[in-house]
Amino acid sequence: MMHFKTQNNLKSIIKHGPVVAIFAHPDDEAFGPAGTLTKLAKNHDVYVLCATKGEEGGDHKRLAQIRASELQKSAKIIGIKKVFFLGFIDGTLSNSLYHKLAQTIEKRLRIIKPQTIITFEPRGISGHIDHITISMVTSYVFYRLDFTKTMLQHCITEKSRKVVGDYFIYFPPGYKTSKIDLIVNVENEWDIKLKAMMAHKSQIGDAKRILKRHQKFPKEEYFLVTQK
Repeated sequence: MMHFKTQNNLKSIIKHGPVVAIFAHPDDEAFGPAGTLTKLAKNHDVYVLCATKGEEGGDHKRLAQIRASELQKSAKIIGIKKVFFLGFIDGTLSNSLYHKLAQTIEKRLRIIKPQTIITFEPRGISGHIDHITISMVTSYVFYRLDFTKTMLQHCITEKSRKVVGDYFIYFPPGYKTSKIDLIVNVENEWDIKLKAMMAHKSQIGDAKRILKRHQKFPKEEYFLVTQK
């Protein structure tokens, strides 16, 4: 395992092969590293594995259909080749499902055989248990497979975290710049990121809140990087 420091050299990290981004909910791709995914989709086949359909918080069946459709629209805007829904229920990713979730992710990765995978940083950015579970399980699968060589874990900075309200019981701190391995300038991809976020109409309140926060910071996305 190797951790390293690079400020903007995405191409030197991801040279060839498909890329798979693994998230918990529809909108994680857009509200998260959409700019980087857009950049990568220009030269790579990029896939998204989404554990749930984000059905918690309303009529589950109807909301699942709406949010799944929104993710498909967002993915098309970003340039993602295909979205795979893994069939888990929003808010249920916990100890009892770790092995089943790992097996489901591993099965899909063995078909696609990506050299690079993207997911959340270990604290799930916001402290959401579903995010943390996805990060942990994805890391576990990353080390199990011989063809996965690079893992990017999306994170936020300390400064960005300070302007976010504590809307979970525990919203963890962001990362010091010195601890961030990769900073990706997404200024050229910002309009696409914005359109992808707006595709999640059922979550428009969150989208506007996040965009308001982004106005105070550079158009950048941040990652912890692990290479085998």
